Amino acid sequence: MDRQEDRHRLDLRLALADLVADTAACVRFFSRLPVPKLCDTDDPARLPDFSQISRAIPLAGVAIAMPASLLLLLLGLSQLPTLASGLLVVGTLAMVTGALHEDGLADVADGFFGGHTRERRLEIMKDSRIGAFGAIALIVSLGLKTVLIASLLDRYTPLEAMVILLGTESLGRTLIVWQWTTLPAARPDGLAHRFGVPTSQTLKQSCIFGTVCLLPVLAVLPLSSFALGLFQAALAAHGIGKFAKARIGGFSGDVLGAIQQIGTLAFLAGCLAIT
Repeated sequence: MDRQEDRHRLDLRLALADLVADTAACVRFFSRLPVPKLCDTDDPARLPDFSQISRAIPLAGVAIAMPASLLLLLLGLSQLPTLASGLLVVGTLAMVTGALHEDGLADVADGFFGGHTRERRLEIMKDSRIGAFGAIALIVSLGLKTVLIASLLDRYTPLEAMVILLGTESLGRTLIVWQWTTLPAARPDGLAHRFGVPTSQTLKQSCIFGTVCLLPVLAVLPLSSFALGLFQAALAAHGIGKFAKARIGGFSGDVLGAIQQIGTLAFLAGCLAIT
């Protein structure tokens, strides 16, 4: 019996170490946060394999959002106007990721609305320059997110607003895994070719971890607000996925970034739409 218990403890430690390593790899990929080697199975120099590590993307979302969420808590305890606080938090979110997802949203807006053929849309999306559609998308999305985060501070305590923001950012990245698994790749030499695609098994694990990260939000929000936010986020992610398949044939890194951005906006808007 003792040997069996020791074996179970060892298996649990190994599984936990693998999860820590996967989370660290996702944080390194999706952000600019300096993450040292955290355990024996963690190799900072190894290229990510998203067929395996994507299960930890929702957990990485919490870690990536932590600096901005802590700033939200501190600013909420001050007398700074909530709109100013919201803008600073949005700026921090973008800086931590290197504006990775914001860049994806801008590229999607430029490509989907500026090109008349699939090939031209993909060409525009690959261009590092930003066009009118991309600029408009960024202005609207960043402005709306600023207002929504400010509204969290107006309606909830700073700690509750922090909890909601952490859950929102985790959810946005869970939506990435969902659509990443569902859609075909738009480019044969794109993200899927270089880093792999989440499997159905990793999607299930990702949804489990995403649900765990959302449970504190459910404790803060009214059930009706939470349900509406979740419905709107899922609907937005599904709609963008369908639109991407129609416009360019499937997902790209930019499409996944746009899903994260619009999905989080839809969730926050739904949470605040019902008092």
